[in-house]
Amino acid sequence: MGKGALGDIGFGYRPRAVYASDPARSRGRLFDEPESPTRTPFQRDRDRIIHSTAFRRLKHKTQVFVAHEGDHYRTRLTHSIEVAQIARALARALRGDEDLAEAVALVHDFGHTPFGHTGEEALNEKMAGWGGFDHNAQSLRVVTRLERRYAEFDGLNLSWETLEGLVKHNGPLTNASGKGKGPVPQAIRDYSALHDLELDRFAGIEAQCAAIADDIAYNTHDIDDGLRAGLLTLDMLEDVGLPGSILSGVRARYPQLDNVRTGHELMRRQITLMVEDVIAAATANIERLKPDSADAVRAAGETMVAFSAKMAAAEKELKAFLYKHLYRHAEVMRVRADAEQIVRDLFDVYFADPRAMPDGWREGLDRAQDRIKARSVADFLAGMTDTYALKEHRRLFDHTPDLG
Repeated sequence: MGKGALGDIGFGYRPRAVYASDPARSRGRLFDEPESPTRTPFQRDRDRIIHSTAFRRLKHKTQVFVAHEGDHYRTRLTHSIEVAQIARALARALRGDEDLAEAVALVHDFGHTPFGHTGEEALNEKMAGWGGFDHNAQSLRVVTRLERRYAEFDGLNLSWETLEGLVKHNGPLTNASGKGKGPVPQAIRDYSALHDLELDRFAGIEAQCAAIADDIAYNTHDIDDGLRAGLLTLDMLEDVGLPGSILSGVRARYPQLDNVRTGHELMRRQITLMVEDVIAAATANIERLKPDSADAVRAAGETMVAFSAKMAAAEKELKAFLYKHLYRHAEVMRVRADAEQIVRDLFDVYFADPRAMPDGWREGLDRAQDRIKARSVADFLAGMTDTYALKEHRRLFDHTPDLG
């Protein structure tokens, strides 16, 4: 793919490192399309992602706290935007393609169910007999099959590089012989058979930026939401290495600062420290491994965009703290139990009688094999927002748990 006449006038075909993903040399799309005269393939992917129905639905999908618990808590949408901002910053510093990093960041949570990981666990349990449910595989289903916007194909017909980043941003799914740590979801295997995503290799540098940006965003902003909810306190954070050391510095410099502003100062400094650490560690890895192409990054055998050993240990400690004191807090677990029940109830009703689903979802399912019917129900359920799932449960059941 050539960059054409626009290469010199600022449409995204700008200089980048030799190991970056070059939009002028994209591996293309499953369905061939004419090249845009004003956008690179990765910019076009980003725009399609933002204009999709799945992207808009993220505004009412849980991050940690159910969306209607308060207007200021993160949702999947605001989280994805925050991840994209950090991913772009990392890609810019490492001279990767910022637009590709942004596209992968914005699309990475498309497959999440209502009620966050709670909904995913409940749906995976219900789908155990038919291949289970995996939000990453569901994201791929959304952008290759379930979004129906275009006249000539289903899905968004994203470029190979964006789909590779979506599927493999957390690393390879198999080894060279095709075996992985666990079974590769059928949706990923099916698509890769048509448009080989090289499941045994790492993703490009931009997808690696998006993956670690996700960690930076939620490790920081989940603290912010936990403080807002009153489940965490600044005093609790004093004994956790990374936020504790930052907090000590903030309090020393601003001894009269109120708790709310102290918390915000902690957040911004923690993001800065983590981003700067990744840039330094990734730069050292690139200098050590000397990749001379995007494919050399994929074949390196390790993740290049990573924390330093010291920051990785601090991040591990922070995750353990959040798991114990936030994600497993009694109040969060109460809401999770009720949310799981809502997802189970809805699955059971739709599977028993697909006519309970709206037009466009139920057609032909009364005669379909259980495997096909179950996957269609999972597709419908996974696409729901928190608010729609609650509305459907109230329509179908006499009692719906109060998640507030």
